[in-house]
Amino acid sequence: MASKTKSRTRRAVSTRLTHLDARGRIRMVDVGEKPVTRREAIARGEVRMAPATLRAIVGGKLKKGEALAAARIAGIMAAKRTHEMIPLCHQIPLEVVEVDFNPDAANSALQIQARTVTDARTGVEMEAMVAVSAAALTIYDMAKAIDRAMEIGGVRLVAKRGGRSGDFVRDGEPPWPIR
Repeated sequence: MASKTKSRTRRAVSTRLTHLDARGRIRMVDVGEKPVTRREAIARGEVRMAPATLRAIVGGKLKKGEALAAARIAGIMAAKRTHEMIPLCHQIPLEVVEVDFNPDAANSALQIQARTVTDARTGVEMEAMVAVSAAALTIYDMAKAIDRAMEIGGVRLVAKRGGRSGDFVRDGEPPWPIR
């Protein structure tokens, strides 16, 4: 990331809500005057499960089929349709959507990471987080027959690059590489 990288945690970073007009009414932000720039975002989340469920998913032993392949496709498809699910998101052309998984046997979890890239007037953070969410939900759907107690959580922005607000990397959490 560039030298002007900003690092923030859960504390509030701004009181200005860009989706409200001067009278407090909700609106879609006008990005028409913003320059087109390269933008990238990385998001992460996880699905916690029983150890046997994680082994079945990673080993491709589910009756419904290959959960990781289905979840990767679901994440990519969802990222491309983010503007249809999140009311005030702009439709943007995605150049890259990557979804990858990291089995964490020690915590009995499947970590999910998505990377999105565009050349546009607005960022791709929502697209990355929607990709992670859809991939996690697909994992749940594929494995629910053997483990209904799975938990989806921790969906968050890990890093972003580009745009007027500059770069961001979450404290203590550098993105692990997409394979």
